[in-house]
Amino acid sequence: MANPTPFPNVARDAATWKFQQSYVERLMDHNALTAAHPDDTLILAGPPRHLNVTAGALASYLLPLGMMQQLQITQQLPTTPMQAIGSGRIFYVSGKAQGTGSVARLFVNGRNLLRALYTNAVTAGVDVTKFDDAASTGAKHQYWANLDSELFKIPFGLAVFFRDKIHDEIGAFYVELCCLNTWAVAVGAGQTMILENVNFMFDRLVPISTGAFGAAPDTYNNYAPTAPSNSAVFQAVFNQNGVQPNEPGGPGGADVIDNTPR
Repeated sequence: MANPTPFPNVARDAATWKFQQSYVERLMDHNALTAAHPDDTLILAGPPRHLNVTAGALASYLLPLGMMQQLQITQQLPTTPMQAIGSGRIFYVSGKAQGTGSVARLFVNGRNLLRALYTNAVTAGVDVTKFDDAASTGAKHQYWANLDSELFKIPFGLAVFFRDKIHDEIGAFYVELCCLNTWAVAVGAGQTMILENVNFMFDRLVPISTGAFGAAPDTYNNYAPTAPSNSAVFQAVFNQNGVQPNEPGGPGGADVIDNTPR
C-alpha cells in the first residue's frame, strides 16, 4: 500500500503556514542536491568587461582559477537619510553602487595569483618586460609581484559560476573593471601553507548566464528546486507520487529483499 505519511507542504503565505507540517517558501526535501556549495563554484579571470558571447566561447577568454581558498565580493550602495522641513518622516537618496572584493589562493610554483588574475593582459599580447617598473622576471614570467609596475594599472574581470550537485545553474555573475589596491603574502613558523591575498575594487557586478558551460546539456537534470519535479525518477525517490518504486504503479522496478531466515 502507499506510504500514508503526507507529503510536506510549502507555506507560500501566512494563511498556509503550519510550522510542524510545512517548509517555508520552497520545498527542502532535496535541498542537499540543490544548495550551492564551494565544490560547485568556479572562479575565472578574464577581460575587464563581460563579453556577450556564447557559452562555448567562454573558454577562449576566461581562465579558471585553481587552488582558490577564499573569495569575497561586497557591494555597497551609498545611501543618505534625509529630512525636509515640515515633515517628521525620513526619505533616502542613493548614489552609485560601489564594489570591493578579496581573493586568497595557495602560493605554489607556476602562475602566482597576480599572474593568473591578469591572464587578460597576457592573452592580449602585453609584453610585461617593456614597462619602466618591472612586474616580473625570469624566462616564463610566471611570478608577478610589483604593484608599482604600470602593468597593474590595467583592470581585469572575474566571473563566478554557482552550480548545484545535479549540474543546474544556480547563478553567475561577472565583476567588471577590477583594480587592485593590496597584495599580501604572510609566512609563519608551523603553518601548513602559504597564501597570497589580494583586495580590489570594481566598477559593477553583472548577472550573467553560463548556459551549458562545463557540461553537456543532456547532463542537466532540471529538478526544479522550488517545486516538486516532474521527473518520474525524482518523484519515486522522494515518494511524491504516493507510491514506492517497487509498488504497483511505481516508476521503478522491484528491489526484492530476501527475508527468509537462514
